[in-house]
Amino acid sequence: MTHNTSKEFEFIQALTAELSSNELIFPTSLNATMKIRHALNAQDISIDNIARAVGAEPVLSAQILRLCNSAAFNQTGSPISDLRKATLRLGLSMVRNVAISVGMKQLVQSRSSSEVPRLIDGLWKRCIRISALSYVIAKKLTRVNPDTAMMAGLLLNIGKFYILNRAHSYTELFSDEDALWELVDRWHANIGTAILESWEVPEEISNAVLNGADFNYTHRGPPNLSDVVAAADFLDGKFYSGSEAEMDWHSVPQTLIALNLDEEKSAALIAETKDELTLIFQAIA
Repeated sequence: MTHNTSKEFEFIQALTAELSSNELIFPTSLNATMKIRHALNAQDISIDNIARAVGAEPVLSAQILRLCNSAAFNQTGSPISDLRKATLRLGLSMVRNVAISVGMKQLVQSRSSSEVPRLIDGLWKRCIRISALSYVIAKKLTRVNPDTAMMAGLLLNIGKFYILNRAHSYTELFSDEDALWELVDRWHANIGTAILESWEVPEEISNAVLNGADFNYTHRGPPNLSDVVAAADFLDGKFYSGSEAEMDWHSVPQTLIALNLDEEKSAALIAETKDELTLIFQAIA
């Protein structure tokens, strides 16, 4: 067994132990933010209690106010500095999404390896793009709730974030980036499932995150949340990298077929929603 293989095995053993014990290791700030998100799921929570919960986390409250006063949500140009009014303007679903976004960003920023920042920052930007595109696809092409689609898009790569964040203690793994990503691709679904269970994320979103990595996922009935997230992930990977022209559009993933998206319609969707995608990206990034 080579030194790198030994370190990889040691790393996998550590991850497996964390999964089996349900003791996933997150930054303290992320744990606090996710407890707030959990509190926001209470059926009978009042606007005043929401404002108090949000106000307990300075980073989250600042992001709520920033989003509320952004061009995407402030059509009047009248600024708001009160968390209660900000929550009313955004709506509870969007506040939950912001809590997820802030929590994940705290995970992104908790790193110590010199190589991790570049890898995680790239994944974070892609995650935000997928989230924005999920929102637009749900809104334009389906009856899926756009806010729910945004959250599912945000969470799609949570397992990859966790692995990269934990890998900073195993710097030898970064000597071969291809091997690291192979490890991430192999394990992120299991890690992501454990994280979503620990956060008590709704089953619909958990299923979409798990199915989202399978471009050939199929089901009966109209397009669902899994179709939306998988299509957003696929289209972002193709259009953002400029590789759409290299695709064989005669053999597109089942998720695109379910959404009736071919090359022309996909390109048109990206072009027509460019401004909206930019606003959403800026609002939650």
